[in-house]
Formats: sequence, structure tokens, C-alpha cells
Amino acid sequence: MAQKDDISEKSDIGDGHTVPVLEKRQFVIKGDLQFVGEAGHNVKDVTYQNVDGAPVEVTNPLGYNVGTWTAFLLNVSMIIGTGIFSTPSTILKGTGSVGLALIYWVLGYIITLAEISVFLELTSYFPSRSGGLVVYLEQAFPKPKYFFPVAFAFQTVILKFMSSNGFVLASYIWRLSDRAPKDWELKGVAIAGLTVVALVVVSNNRFALQLVNVLGWIKLATLLFITFSGFAVLGGAFKNVPHPKANFENSFEGTSSDAYLISNALVSIIFSYGGSTNSFNVANEVQNPIRTIKRTAFGAVSVVFVLYFLVNIAYFAALPKATILKSNQITATLYFQTLFGPKAAKGLTIFPILSAFGNITSSLIGHSRMIREIGRQGVLPWPKFWVTTKPFGTPAGGIFTTWLVSVIFVLIPPAGNAFNFVIALQNYPSSFYLTLVTIGLFLIRRQRKKLGLPRSQFRAWTVVPAFFVLAKVFLLIMPWIPPKAGINASAFGFFYAASSLVGLSFILIAFAYYVLWIKILPRIGNYSVRKVILDLDDGSVAHKLVRVPNAELDSWDAMHDPAGHSIAESQDLDAEYRIVQENKV
Repeated sequence: MAQKDDISEKSDIGDGHTVPVLEKRQFVIKGDLQFVGEAGHNVKDVTYQNVDGAPVEVTNPLGYNVGTWTAFLLNVSMIIGTGIFSTPSTILKGTGSVGLALIYWVLGYIITLAEISVFLELTSYFPSRSGGLVVYLEQAFPKPKYFFPVAFAFQTVILKFMSSNGFVLASYIWRLSDRAPKDWELKGVAIAGLTVVALVVVSNNRFALQLVNVLGWIKLATLLFITFSGFAVLGGAFKNVPHPKANFENSFEGTSSDAYLISNALVSIIFSYGGSTNSFNVANEVQNPIRTIKRTAFGAVSVVFVLYFLVNIAYFAALPKATILKSNQITATLYFQTLFGPKAAKGLTIFPILSAFGNITSSLIGHSRMIREIGRQGVLPWPKFWVTTKPFGTPAGGIFTTWLVSVIFVLIPPAGNAFNFVIALQNYPSSFYLTLVTIGLFLIRRQRKKLGLPRSQFRAWTVVPAFFVLAKVFLLIMPWIPPKAGINASAFGFFYAASSLVGLSFILIAFAYYVLWIKILPRIGNYSVRKVILDLDDGSVAHKLVRVPNAELDSWDAMHDPAGHSIAESQDLDAEYRIVQENKV
């Protein structure tokens, strides 16, 4: 069993605190549970994780450029994207009344707080791993071996795109002109916007993060501007709004009883708060991530919630209910136009444009880390492409792939229906995996208790993940209930369950791919899949899955430790450090 003298201290890694330096890897093994302890330079404690997980990068090749304000604004900038300027009309259509729509914004906030609590506890177990959900699924469900990394990789690479935000960005840009765009004109501007963002993010990591900071403050200032102008409307300062309190009288009139519409409204609400966990995707770029992210994640969503609620009050004060229902993705522009006139509204549209641009930027930063982490798991072909940070010190493979998939999803659907369909399409796999990972939280607690591992820095109240699971299960069930107006009366104009069916098909295709790759082909080829450590010259470390003929399996296993390191190439492992753990580390 490894003792304290296996660890020396190294100080001054950015904020004056020290980090552990392991002279030997610590293996904690009990039955079929095999964990390895490795130290990252962003925390004081050792990260213990299942040996099949991507190895901890002791020094992160992406650097440690995410401080407190950047972590805060990464969340703010991704939450405040296009949702608050676009979805109020969708939410009002789904709920049917102003009163229920406002309640939904509160409900979305509560669900988001629960999600942050779940993510924070999971990150506290693996603080030196970026990628968020990628890591949690990998660690919660080590069996079937590689299944959840493979399935989530398939969903993440194919379905994590930014085309919906690209469409909204393009819609607001076209509002600056005096004519409605044709279908391909709208798509062209959306692709141009996505391309500019991708070039910015891939070219320089530090600059991209600084840009997120600047745009994040602009977003907050924009919502404050709408909020205070809304107060002025309620106070009677704008004579062109004769009845500013009309929408608040009988505010629950017209409340919908259609389960399909109500569930779609909840999807839109959650979309509007999407990004509240973005900073978890860059955890290994944050010094002392649990302390930093705990403050910034809860703080960001709370600030945004207050502003969201007040902005909705402003919309309902200035615009008739019928106008909001018809506004589609340009509610904010109609608000500016009503208060300040067409010319001023055209100029003020720059703020939603900057907000959408910032949202795409912060989203791409977080998502590229998720894809890089999937590449480090070894379940994607050509792992070097996904993992390397060359030539610009950024995860170019993930950035390029996300851009490419986003462009494809801009080109394929009809522009008019794409926004709502894409949101709904992403919802089903997302809700499925979030449900799984929240259940997985309880499994990780059990694993660590069985191994006697140290208590983490944060632990959510059990009722919180239980509530979050119920919310996600609701979103998995309700989209299958047909709308009262008919099976084609969906938010996207055709068969109501199309998005859920397509989303479910991605899960099933991922399962079929896993069975073929991990089960059928090895049996046919008489080989087994094993992992090895891949060290790149930029400092990146990853797993690479290789084929080992079954006749050579015993000798191969004897020459590699449980985490995939070659014993012949490394002197870090001997019998003293292969720990068979019955009590505590």
C-alpha cells in the first residue's frame, strides 16, 4: 500500500498552492474494481479513477488560462446566447399563458441548479480531467467495457452542433437589412458566422478566452439595458405602449393543457439555460477547479436567472401577447422596434448579434474539450488527430469537426423549421445521457466507498440528483405523447415524434457500432482489444486501443500495467505499488 512518503510536494503553479507529485502510480484494486491514482498540476489532491479512463495529463498542454472571471463568463456567455432573444415566443406558445411562461423560467432555474450540483460532485472526483459528461459516463459505467465512451462519442461528434445558434445569428444579421432573406441567403450567413468563430477559437486559446470575457460582459449589459427599459415601460415612460400591464391581468388566461406543447416549452426553457455547466468542460485548465467552479457556476446561473426573468417582464410589458406569439426568433428586435422605432431597433440588433457570436464561441471552446477528451479515451480512430494541440496550442481536431457537423446541419434542414427541430433533436440523446450520468453518480459513490477512497471536496444532497433524474425522465417520456391538434402539429411543422425518433436512432446506431467493433469483429478476427499509452510531443497523453491476438494476450497483459503503461518502458510499477485494497488509501 502506498504511504505518504510516496508523495513529494511541488509549489508555485500559478496561485501559490502546492500540488502532489507521485513518485509511483497508485493502484487501488478490489475484485473487479481497478482504480489508479494520478496527480494533475491544477489540484492539491490525487485523482483516483477507473484504469480504463483516459490518463490524467499531469501538465495540461492547453495551459491553465481559465481563472475565476473566465470560468464565470464561460458559463454566462454560453447561457446567454440566442435563447432569451429567441425562445420567449416558443415558450409562450407551449405554455399558452404569460403566467405559466414566467413560472417555467423559475422551474428552468431550479432544474439547472440541480444539474450544476450533480456536475460539481462528479468533477470533485476527477478534478484533473476536462470534458465534463465525457468523463462522468466513462467512470460511472466501466462495464460493458468501452460501451458508454463509444456511444457518447458517436452522439457527441454527430449531434453536438451549433447550427441552431448559427441560424439565429443569421436571422438577426438579416434584420439589419430591409428585406427578408431567401432560404440559402440565411444559410450562407449562418455558415459564415460559424466559420469566423471557428477560425477565432482555433487560432489562439488565450485570445478566444479573452473574447468570451469581453462578449460576456456585453451580454450582461444588454440584458440590463432591456431590464431597465422594461421598468421604464411599466412606469409609463413610453407613450407608444398604452397598456404596459395588460399581459399581467388574467395572466393565466389561455394556459395550455396539451402535454406535448408543455413538454416542448420545458425543452426550450432548458435550452435557454444551456451552458450552465460549460466551465466543467475545461476543469483541467482551472487551478483548484472545485472551489472556483462552485462559486462561478452557481453565481453565473443565478445572475442570469434574475436577468432572464426581468427581461421577460420587459417583453410582456412592451409587446402584446399576440405579437410575441408571432415573433419566432426575433422577439428582441420587435421589442427594440416598439420602444425606439425601426431605425434605432436596427442599430440595437447588434447586441443580439454579439450575444449569439459569444454563445457560439464559448460553446465551441467547451465542446472542443469534450471531443478532445473522447479522443484521449482512444475510442475514436486516429487518436492523434483528436488529441494533439498542434499547431496553435488548441484542440483543432474537435474544433474542425464541430464546425463541419454544424455546417452540414445548416445545409440539410429547411431554414424555417431548422431551429426548433434541431433543439428537439438534440434534446433526446442529451436527456438520455444526463439521466444515465445522474444515476451513475450513485454508482460512483458506491465504487469509491467500496475502495475506501478519500471523500471528495463536494457532495450534493441526495434529493438533488433524484429531482434532476425525475426532470430528465419527464423530458424522455413527454415528447412521445401526441399533440391535441394532430400528429403533425409540432413545433417544427411535421410528425411530432420525428425528433425523438431520430435522436433515439442515434443511440441505437451507437449500440450497433459498439457490438460490431468490440464484440463481433474481435471474435471473427480472433483478437482482443487492449489499451496502450500514447505520448505526443506536445505533452498530450491519451489511450490508444490496439488489437492483440488472443494467442499473445497473456504475455501482452504481463508486460502492461492495468492503466496501459508498458512495464518494459517504465520503472514506475513494481509489486509494492500494485495495491490490493481492502480498507482505505
